[in-house]
Order: sequence, then structure tokens, then C-alpha cells
Amino acid sequence: MAFCNKLTDLMRSLGISQTQLHDLTGIGKSSISQYLSGKNEPSQARKREIALALGVQEDYFDQFETAATISKDSPVNVPVPVIARLMGKSKEWVMKGLQDGVFPWGYAVKLTKWSYFISSVKFTEFTGIQIPAE
Repeated sequence: MAFCNKLTDLMRSLGISQTQLHDLTGIGKSSISQYLSGKNEPSQARKREIALALGVQEDYFDQFETAATISKDSPVNVPVPVIARLMGKSKEWVMKGLQDGVFPWGYAVKLTKWSYFISSVKFTEFTGIQIPAE
């Protein structure tokens, strides 16, 4: 799948607009527009930056998997930026809470760097905030 299609699908599944992607990454809006149209493709470093900002693995755009869809009945890992946006908090605030183990709906594990898991089902149960579905 082409980068532009994979980015479009991921943004749609997360409910993120071009402006929100700009806010998360600091990448110019015109560059994001060109990436989404397929006119230009970012460097590998920029792809990693976008992937991490959207809460997926850094090699996400180099894999052939499709973006996960969110189902009401099965827990899926919700990216930290999505949870931060839904709660009106910063990514750092959410990550620190997960690292400290204060949230019952997710956890953080550190090997060489931190990894995060947030259960969509438990998040909604505990906070009452619905995860936007695709």
C-alpha cells in the first residue's frame, strides 16, 4: 500500500485531521497535504516521526498491514495522542500517568524505551469517553 493511502487510512481510523497531524508533528500543513495527495513522500526519518506521533510502531509505514479498526466489543491499543486529545491533556501527561501506573485502563513498559498500551474498552468503561470509531 502506498504511503499516502496508509497515512490517509490511519488518520481516518484515529479521527485525526491534517491540522491535528500538523499540531502533533510540527510538519508544515502544505507538506502534509502533499504527502496525503501522493505528490511527495517523506523521508524515512519523517515517516518514523509521523508514526510515533500517531502512536503506532515507528516502522508502521514500511509494513503491509492495514490500520486496525476499532470495535466496541474487543479491546485494541489506542494511541497516546488520541487519548490525550479525548481527555484534553498533553501526550506527556498521559504517558507519565501510564508510566506511574495510575490509570486502570492502560500501562507502560520500558525496555530500551517506553511502550504504551491503552485498552479501548477499559478506557471507555472508566472514563465514560467514547473512542471514535472508523
